[in-house]
Amino acid sequence: MSDVVTEPATRSSVVRVLRHEWTVATVGSVLLAIVMVWLLPPYASRLVTGGVKQETIADPVHTIIGDTGDPPAQAWLVAWNGQSLRHGLRGWWHTNAFYPDSFGLAYTDTLFGYAPAGLIGQGVTAAVLRYNVLFVLTFALAFLGGYAMLRQLGAERVAAALAGAALAYAPWRYDHAGHLNIMSTGGITLAVAMLARGHGWSLTRGHRGERIRPGWAVAGWLVAAWQVSLGFAIGIGFVYLLAVACLCAAIGWLVRGRPPLGRRLILADLAGGLIFTAVTAFFAYGYRQVRELYPEVARSWDYVAVFSPTPRGLLVAPQYSLPWGTLHNDARAALGSAANEKALLCGYALYLLALGGLFLSAWSVRQRLLLLAGAVLGILFALGTNGPTYRFLHLYVPGFDGSRTPGRLILWPTICLAVLAAGLLTELARAARAATLPQWQTIAVRVLTIPPLLLVLAEGMPDMDHPDTPVAPAAFAMASAPVMVLPSDEGVDTNVLLWSTDGFPLMVNGSSGFNPPNHQALRDLMQTFPSEPSLERLRRLAVRCVVVVRDRVHGTPYEAVLQAPTPPGVIRQDIGPDVLYTITPVTT
Repeated sequence: MSDVVTEPATRSSVVRVLRHEWTVATVGSVLLAIVMVWLLPPYASRLVTGGVKQETIADPVHTIIGDTGDPPAQAWLVAWNGQSLRHGLRGWWHTNAFYPDSFGLAYTDTLFGYAPAGLIGQGVTAAVLRYNVLFVLTFALAFLGGYAMLRQLGAERVAAALAGAALAYAPWRYDHAGHLNIMSTGGITLAVAMLARGHGWSLTRGHRGERIRPGWAVAGWLVAAWQVSLGFAIGIGFVYLLAVACLCAAIGWLVRGRPPLGRRLILADLAGGLIFTAVTAFFAYGYRQVRELYPEVARSWDYVAVFSPTPRGLLVAPQYSLPWGTLHNDARAALGSAANEKALLCGYALYLLALGGLFLSAWSVRQRLLLLAGAVLGILFALGTNGPTYRFLHLYVPGFDGSRTPGRLILWPTICLAVLAAGLLTELARAARAATLPQWQTIAVRVLTIPPLLLVLAEGMPDMDHPDTPVAPAAFAMASAPVMVLPSDEGVDTNVLLWSTDGFPLMVNGSSGFNPPNHQALRDLMQTFPSEPSLERLRRLAVRCVVVVRDRVHGTPYEAVLQAPTPPGVIRQDIGPDVLYTITPVTT
């Protein structure tokens, strides 16, 4: 009899879990990301172009989303983190690339938070598939984080979904399709949602002591630490905003007369805050080492100016935006050099909805004005040298002088605009319920709120390329480490990084946001290979092999290498279309 009673109860519990809001939201965000980023764009592109583009769904194993520039290097980063984690993080900061330089991992964002994914599979194929999966999941997490944050703040479900869509599929994000570190923003809003839930706070209810959940506060700090572990390009702003939020909370506590705080919440914040601080300090250590080794890593004001957007950029979409990419070709060209860092369109639909949210909203007037001020201030920061405020960050806030791309700060105005838009939809939903009969309330709410959500999603549809994965030359697989591949530049070396995921041999090649002077000097010297000075330098570094990739060398300064006579002490082997040079040590 007990078994008969238990079985329906168990089935009922499973059904409740499956139908729970957060199960639906999590699964839905993943499915939406797969459809929006991978499955639907080929058909939508065919529709938009009138059949000119005959694209098909890409192969996630043999193609890499975006281009063959930065994405292969990002795939290598995740693979390297997994490899290092598998070996107890031995030599983690120094990597197999940029030999013989130290702290090569700190030349760019580490993406260490994705290290567990790097444990799955080995080699180039696994690295590419892993990267494609993570790329899609960044959209899912951005949507889920935005949804969770707005639900905690007090928004209706559809309104929260609109905010999630605006944050995950904002057109400006596609300018950074090759930068997994920039696309990975979902941890920010998810951490805010958890911290707000842990402290019993929302926009509609304010602070309520009975809703405090210390466990959620700890979870929020841990997610925030995970976000920072992905890198400081986005994480540094998050670190400072959390610090400002903590300071404001402390001041508010003092102004209110020091109301009593629960011991469990204090312990939760202390433990979580210490973990967050330790993680931040650990990664700051690596970047500090690079700063001491190479003071020139700091970006000059004139250099930042090259990458600084103008206000016009707020209305310009990147190339990979399906609705606007082709239409905005001329507008992007007018932005000047580095246009991919200057197209800052958050979405015309989002702009209109946020504007409406200033006048009709579930949020108070004071909250709306604060959100508006946050959006305006964030935009002024994102304009870099073309705005009045970024110089303060560049001169006085540690870490910002190492960034060349102020336009990436557009994330923060996007968050403010999404919250404003969600306030509008939440109020519309409430008005629909109040103005209609009970049996018509659900239909009325959907009529008012779902079309704006669909509009934001339609405007956020991407149209990204899926080029074939660059194939490693056979000569590279046969080379003994340390090795150098020619030609060597920022474009080719990203591919070499990907090839090195098959065994991670020590190699001179490397590509990142910062190029050490001695690394570039060796690249320049190798244009004369196999000259005596180049061989002397390679022998001093104990480099054993040089691989020349024939189809990459034509039209580059390295082209003469193939015609140069082979000197004594060097063995040349033609392996397929490419050439392997083995450098024998000099005997004394």
